[in-house]
Formats: sequence, C-alpha cells, structure tokens
Amino acid sequence: MQNASANALVPRTAPMADIQKIAQHMARLNVAALPRNYELFHEAIIGLNAGLAQDIAALGPQPQQAMLDELGLKYRLVSHCGLAGEASQNEASRLLREAAERLAEGLRHREAFARACATILKSVSGHDDQSLAAFIGEVDYLSASLSTVLSAEMEIGARLEDDIKRLETLERGISAMQSAAVADRITGLPNRIALNREIADLYEREEGFAGSALVMVDIDNFTELNDRYGTQAGNKLLKKLAGLFRKSIKKNDFVARTEADEFALLFSNVGMQDAMTIAERLRASVEDNLVFATSDKADHGRLTISIGVALSTDAATPGQLQANARVALLAAQSNPRRPVQAFGH
Repeated sequence: MQNASANALVPRTAPMADIQKIAQHMARLNVAALPRNYELFHEAIIGLNAGLAQDIAALGPQPQQAMLDELGLKYRLVSHCGLAGEASQNEASRLLREAAERLAEGLRHREAFARACATILKSVSGHDDQSLAAFIGEVDYLSASLSTVLSAEMEIGARLEDDIKRLETLERGISAMQSAAVADRITGLPNRIALNREIADLYEREEGFAGSALVMVDIDNFTELNDRYGTQAGNKLLKKLAGLFRKSIKKNDFVARTEADEFALLFSNVGMQDAMTIAERLRASVEDNLVFATSDKADHGRLTISIGVALSTDAATPGQLQANARVALLAAQSNPRRPVQAFGH
C-alpha cells in the first residue's frame, strides 16, 4: 500500500525509510527543514508526483524558499495554500485598517469645517457693526474650508473604492485557496482534511454518530502500476476510479481521496450488513469495469482493490472510527481471498 498522502496536511505515520529518504533529499539540496517543505518533498517523492519532482529538480541545488512556495501553490498543497491564505488575510486586515484611517481623516475634516462654521456664525451674530469686507473675508475662509473638505472626501471616496475592489479580489483568492486546501488536485474529490471535517461534523450533529459506515479503499500494488505504466496512466486511472465512486454514493454520502492510492467513503444510515453489501458491490464494480492501460497483451491490467469497513456505532470518536476502518483495511490487504473485511467481524 502506498504510504503517502498527496493532499493531507499531515500524512499518516510514514515508515522511517520514507522519512529518511525525504530528509536526505532535502539535505542534499540545502532546503530548510520546514513543515511545508517536508510536505512538498513528501508529495514529490512518496506521493509519486512526477511533475512536481521535475519542477523541484529544475530549481537546482539551494533553491530559494520563495520558489519552493510557488511550487507548493502551483500543486495546491495544503500548507502552502494556508500560508498564502494567511498572507491574503493579513493584506485584507491592512486594507481595512487603512480604510478606517481614511474615514477617520474624513471625519476630522468635517469636524474642522463644522467648527469653522460655528466660529463664523458666532462672529457674525456678536458683531452687528462688522464691516462688509470682514464679513466677505469670513465667507471666503468658509468657502475655502468647504472646498478642502469636499476635495478630501472625493480623494477618500476614490481610495475607498479602490480598497473595496482589492478586498473583493483578496476574498476571491482566499475562497479559492480554502477550496483548494480541501480538494484533491488530480481527481477533484475532497481530500483527507475534508474527510476529517465531515466525520467530525457527523459526531457533532444532534443525531450523533449512530448508523454511519466508513469504507476505506486501497488500490492494490498502485506503486508498481505507476512504475510500469507511468504517472499519466496512473492519474487517468485515479480519475476513472473517482468517477465510479461518485456514481456509487447518494446525496447524503461522502467520498474523498485520502492518500496517493487510497479513497474513503462515508455512508449514512446503514448497518454492517448493508455496508458490507455496498463494499462488495464497489469491489466488483471496480474489478469488472476498470482496466489499467497496458501495451502488454498478456497482461489485461485489471485493477484490484482492498476494502475495510467500520461502523460509527463501534467508535466513540472520529479518530477511533478511522483507526477501526484502517485495521479492517490492513486485514483485507493481508488476505487476498477476503479483500473486503469489517472491523470486529
């Protein structure tokens, strides 16, 4: 089973060999040991992302952090999307502060004009013998003050309009990055983060966590298939598999790609018998309909999968539900004669 997550913020515990491989590669290139850089190299090396691996290699030794971050955004990796989202939010906060300062400046101009009006009114009412020249002088002063206020307000209005447009652009960018952070780049399905949220919501809803089943699906020998037929063929297969799973769920169900070779489906209002029936149907549908691209006539390239099933009624927490499903999946992988297994059965 592939041990990498192409999209998760924190991949499930990787074997020490994988961790060492990533650390050694980063050290050779003199890349800083930052969590987001680890995710970048994890996706390239363990996640079998050939395009990203080539882009990293093109940067050469000692790549600048800004270039690495650009690649992370290009490939929509979660930590890099979060970094860009944080920068956008900081920029939005700065624009809002500046807008508030401009509004305060406009208010100060208005207050100064109001004080000038009050002063002149008091002067006029208190001096009946005031000369016409003095009166005209005060009116001229008042007119100049009004012009200053109007000019300042026009400038503030124009700058606020520009700020609003920039904020709208930032909002769209933040929204896009938030969407990217919970979506799998290859299949368009939700990713592990989205699955975690969905399961957490399930446990928080009023009806609790009774009557739901988590089905974990792993593509058998996916690394070997990728090595033999190439990443493009592997990605095409993943998209077909995602399309098949989309058609297999109802409105209130949920499907995600959680690892390079792993999918998860969450079915509501089902017991173990129904969940196992659904899982068997999924397995048969995949193995009967999906053929891996191959030029070897002797190798039909048929795809096989292993499936683990767990019920929410057997798990007190979202984490326990996922752990139970993984235990069942590992049991299925270790016994090819029973490729669909249920936790506790």
